[in-house]
Amino acid sequence: MLNKFFIEEHVKKALLEDIGFGDITTDYLTSEDDTMSCVLNTRVDGIFCGRDVFETVFKVLSEKVDIKFYFNDGDEIKKGDKIADISGPAKYILMGERTALNYIQRMSGIATETNKYKKAIEEYKAKIVDTRKTTPGFRAFEKYSVKIGGGALHRFNLSDCAMIKDNHIKFAGSLTNAVNKLKQNISHAHKIEAECDTIEQVKEAVSLGVDIIMLDNMTIEKMKDCVKLINGKAIVEASGGVNINSVRDIASTGVDIISTSAIVANAPALDLGLDM
Repeated sequence: MLNKFFIEEHVKKALLEDIGFGDITTDYLTSEDDTMSCVLNTRVDGIFCGRDVFETVFKVLSEKVDIKFYFNDGDEIKKGDKIADISGPAKYILMGERTALNYIQRMSGIATETNKYKKAIEEYKAKIVDTRKTTPGFRAFEKYSVKIGGGALHRFNLSDCAMIKDNHIKFAGSLTNAVNKLKQNISHAHKIEAECDTIEQVKEAVSLGVDIIMLDNMTIEKMKDCVKLINGKAIVEASGGVNINSVRDIASTGVDIISTSAIVANAPALDLGLDM
């Protein structure tokens, strides 16, 4: 998902934002000949994510920075684990420290949160899936982190799938009008998803032959009824009100997909630190 050229371009912009016209602290405290060694440690348990991005930050600044990793993306890390040894020019290690940590703390936090949800429903067939409620400009990294944490991905952007939401239905006049117009225009390669709030809407969606039916903010009992009604005629997605306490009950209804913004929006940064 994260190509080398994509990472490099993103990292360069992040460094430009952080360094500006120069690191006036490091520039005056170090010389080009000064070297240092430090360790990337974790202060909490979690799932490590962002190895290539972390390394790219320092390599963009100086090829002389050497990093030896002891963990890969997706590995479980425990409080006190040494994730990597870093050595090289002091100037560039100090200059890139914050940006490098910003990436992996955010990415590892999302991977860790996603993994909690995945483990909560592992006895059921449902998959945990993200949403488009992401940080502008950082979506690719957040979705990659969801994948590393064991989750699956929803559409990447608006051109991936036709998703008919409540405002689309109101604008079109009905779900039927919306689906018919889309079928006349979209590519054969695109799926149609309909967001349904009621059993009546679900019946309408089934009759229209949509590919995915989203059960939006429904009770557990209502979701069970809808799964029986759909009976395999469409992929069934549950959304709304999903949290770590409710996700298992939702999975027990028989839905195929559980989409939630919580695995990204509510994920705390993982406490990782660079120590001399």
